[in-house]
Amino acid sequence: MEINKRTILWIVFAVSLVVLWNNWMISTGKPSMFSPTPPAKVAQAPANATTTTTGVPAAAAQPGAVPGAVPGAVPGQPAAPAPVRAERIVVTTDVVKAEIDTVGGVIRRLELLKYPDHFDKTKNQVLFDVSGNNTYLGQTGLIGSTPAGVLPNHNTPFVARPGLRTLDGGNTVQVVLDAEQGGVKLTKTLTFKRGDYVVDVRHDVTNLTAAPVQPSLYMQLQHDGNKPPGDSWFTPSFTGPTLWTPTEKYQKLTFEDIEKGKAEHATKANGGWVAISQHFFVSAFIPLENTAREIFTKKLATNLYAIGTVQPLGVVAPGATVSNSARLYSGPQDEKTLEKITPGLELVKDYGMFAIIAKPLFWIIDQIHQLLGNWGWTIIAFTILIKLAFFPLSAAGYRSMAKMRVVTPKMQAIRERYKADPMKMQQATMELYKAEKINPLGGCLPILVQMPVFLALYYVLQASVEMRGAPWIGWIQDLTQPDPWFILPVLYAISMYVTAKLNPQPADPMQAKMMLFMPLAFSVMFVFFPSGLVLYWVVNNLVSIAQQWVITKRYAPATK
Repeated sequence: MEINKRTILWIVFAVSLVVLWNNWMISTGKPSMFSPTPPAKVAQAPANATTTTTGVPAAAAQPGAVPGAVPGAVPGQPAAPAPVRAERIVVTTDVVKAEIDTVGGVIRRLELLKYPDHFDKTKNQVLFDVSGNNTYLGQTGLIGSTPAGVLPNHNTPFVARPGLRTLDGGNTVQVVLDAEQGGVKLTKTLTFKRGDYVVDVRHDVTNLTAAPVQPSLYMQLQHDGNKPPGDSWFTPSFTGPTLWTPTEKYQKLTFEDIEKGKAEHATKANGGWVAISQHFFVSAFIPLENTAREIFTKKLATNLYAIGTVQPLGVVAPGATVSNSARLYSGPQDEKTLEKITPGLELVKDYGMFAIIAKPLFWIIDQIHQLLGNWGWTIIAFTILIKLAFFPLSAAGYRSMAKMRVVTPKMQAIRERYKADPMKMQQATMELYKAEKINPLGGCLPILVQMPVFLALYYVLQASVEMRGAPWIGWIQDLTQPDPWFILPVLYAISMYVTAKLNPQPADPMQAKMMLFMPLAFSVMFVFFPSGLVLYWVVNNLVSIAQQWVITKRYAPATK
């Protein structure tokens, strides 16, 4: 069977549909069709459990509730005391504004001062928060008990020591919180630094009893299972638990799998991190390297889930103190920054199945941006660079199409002569191609070669917080968002129409309809795509039109 342009167009269309279907699968919480099979280790607590298998308190912070008043959070815990009035400590640096709840010593709200909200540009992006049906918290505490009761955890009231709450010309702000429970004193020190989204978290555990204790330290991130605002069918994003270990590397989970008890991941490690990833941002607990820890996931309550680690602190003698240091990163998925913090953290910037192409593409784009300073002009310059790189291939394709335009009358004559005999029609057509030295795939080959670059760039624009909120000119104020005035999709449709006119007109009526339908279909799709991606394709088409016009004019006469 003859492989013609119609076949190639259907292949391109089918690939696009597969990619869109895969994105829809991701947006609905289902695994990607292209994701590797995760390690066969299950770490899931029963839905009705009050603790994990490691004993982490499962009490969840609910909107309007006092965490310290939740009974039965830990087996053997005495009846909950009267509700404790929580104090909110506000810490402000040049990049974050954090609210720390003295109940549990939890960062209850974290505002990113350098990143406007997705929908309301007058507000800032918020990560940790408890509002309405949304819960997003980072919690730490101790596991274990003494005859005097359970040890301090994220439900325990803390007392904050006096101190500065803003930088005030300095480079750090420290919040020190103390709590005593079960005969053990826990001092939690949170250190915020200038220009840094990493919070140093130090735990000092002092045994006040007359007998040794063996506490374990847990750090967990909890999040609701709701879809993020603005998530759409065409531009899906991932929100869910992620982790990295030295042996099993990067692993991405879903809330749906945790709900069903099917969250498969590494359960023990001596390094790495656990995180909650979302579009453009991430929060990750990073324990000290070369320290043994267990990794868990669990369902805390209806539509509320957690991922965390548990580290044994060893035996603490009476009157002795043991210390543990860790880090909490909560901020943008800036690739350069994440690479410097800890191994593997940059992988939360999800390039999907095209990571092998997308990562070097982003490096090139970043180098161009350092010269131009505007992401829109960077995309245009990058597009021209790509077109120059593919010019030999494109030129060969355009020469082939120029020849095709000349022999189109001969092809129509063959179809008329052999319309009752498809086999002879095909043979005659191939003989014509051979005689005229025409490659029937020449016009489609450049499109097929560039398609992986196009799809990789889609993931680059979709994942790069560096471009979030980045303007180009005029009406384009955020290259990661769709064109608000639909100008770029219309320009794309016009450019595709001109391209179709420069190409040989198909004799097959079905193929002709496809040639008209494809630009319209993709233009409608591009209404929902990031404007930076549509800008790339518009510029690509304009440069292609110029190249094709020149080559067609140059070579077409020679074929007569």
